[in-house]
Amino acid sequence: MRTLRTTLAWVAEGTALCGKAVAGLDEEAYRAPSLLPGWTRGHIVAHVAANARALRNLMHWARTGEPTPMYSSPEQRLADIESGAGLPAAWLTAWFEESAQLLSYAMAELTEGQWRAEVLTAQGRTVPASEVPWMRTREVMVHAVDLDTGIQFADLPEEFLAELRHDIVGRRGSETVPAVQGSDADITAYLAGRPYTGVTTDDGSPAEPLAPWL
Repeated sequence: MRTLRTTLAWVAEGTALCGKAVAGLDEEAYRAPSLLPGWTRGHIVAHVAANARALRNLMHWARTGEPTPMYSSPEQRLADIESGAGLPAAWLTAWFEESAQLLSYAMAELTEGQWRAEVLTAQGRTVPASEVPWMRTREVMVHAVDLDTGIQFADLPEEFLAELRHDIVGRRGSETVPAVQGSDADITAYLAGRPYTGVTTDDGSPAEPLAPWL
């Protein structure tokens, strides 16, 4: 079972993985497709950077009690990603690095009691602030793979993969996800709607791809 300490460590590890994937990307590389249909690598990095800023709003909410939503609107969220994806490579990389660092600072400021404060996610769920590191962990870990620079689900911590599988099945609905066989990494990729190999249903048939999640 994940704890706040565990997820904070995963945030740091996932951020480092994303940083490794982003390092050295030039203009051409940022405009290349990611593993998410319709999104370039630039879209992925803009999304991850904007997500850090949004989650920092929730940290402010937890620390001060002042309601600060993640995004002003769903439309503004998408507009920020689209405009960010077109930034020059150096600016986009700097945005990723700065936003991640500022979120880290914001998380470090919270007291034990403030981590228990309730905040509202972009999907309208009321959660304790201690859920935010898990939200961020999913973003940096999964999107590090989506950047398609060589990082794979098999490179992610096994404990994280187990938590992610449980989370995805819960959100997709266990009745909509067939029982499958395969490696833990490939099953996680399958559940997340990412490329996978060797995942089969109980009767040995190849598992049908799922729509991307996250």
